[in-house]
Amino acid sequence: MRDTRESRLLLVLLIAVAFALITVDIRGGEESPVDGARRAAATVFGPIEDGVSTAVDPIGNAISAVRDSGSRHDRLAALEKENAELKASLGSDDRNRSRVDQLDKMLKTAANGQYGIKGAEVIAIGAAQGFSWTVTIDIGTNDGITRDMTVLNGDGLVGRVTTVGPNTATVLLANDPDFTVGTRMEATDELGFASGQGDRPLRVELLNGKAKVKAGDRLVTFGSQADKPFVPGVPVGVVSRVDPSGGDLTRTIYVKPFVAFTQLDIVGVVVQPPRKDPRDTVLPNKPKATPTPTVTVTVTPGADEPGEGADGQPQEQ
Repeated sequence: MRDTRESRLLLVLLIAVAFALITVDIRGGEESPVDGARRAAATVFGPIEDGVSTAVDPIGNAISAVRDSGSRHDRLAALEKENAELKASLGSDDRNRSRVDQLDKMLKTAANGQYGIKGAEVIAIGAAQGFSWTVTIDIGTNDGITRDMTVLNGDGLVGRVTTVGPNTATVLLANDPDFTVGTRMEATDELGFASGQGDRPLRVELLNGKAKVKAGDRLVTFGSQADKPFVPGVPVGVVSRVDPSGGDLTRTIYVKPFVAFTQLDIVGVVVQPPRKDPRDTVLPNKPKATPTPTVTVTVTPGADEPGEGADGQPQEQ
């Protein structure tokens, strides 16, 4: 196209329309009028992303071995057997060893919480539809995935499914500013709501403004009605800072997520909730405190002071 006045006006008009659509989409949230277009885009472009991922990652098919791991609750032995087979099939190079470790950790998390999961790979990051913290995974409606399912990995809560195509799905990450999840404090059971803040810690509003909280306390998901979008007991993070309540009805704390959102690879979508709330059983064991060595000096009565003789007079050096 030649650089004419008309072409420049057309470019400005297209940019204005694009920003208008982004604004409408963000303000509309889940009821966005462009949600239908987003689902259509997932249907059209999802297979392309999935195909590219498969081409550049030939070991990806092994992840499908855990996609039906959640068919029953009493499955720990079966999961361990599947994990051993996956370790053998994935090979021994550094990247594959890392992925095996991720699988192993995720399967243990699912077993501890009695979550039925379908394994998936992250095949794309970011959303073409707006400025949000999202990833695309390589499973969709053909795999039984629906909107508002919990997504986790071996460390804890990853996010929730928002848009689903036949072979792919979009996951809104827990650190996105539009993300909110009900939380429960370990041991004290204090309830609150966690919201994402991008690359900063999660912001949690506790319902009890007088709740006793300290750095190092941990949180899990409280769970939603009918277990959608969140199942209970999934690790969320650890308290890093506590704001003074100041007499407010609620209390604000800041939580470092267990999940590293910029390093996602293997995740699991919860397709079957636990029969009962796992409470705090999915949280990892707390690290043991390292004892501080102490030095005890014992003074013997009547011992000669350094530099003095038996008569108490200073000695020449």
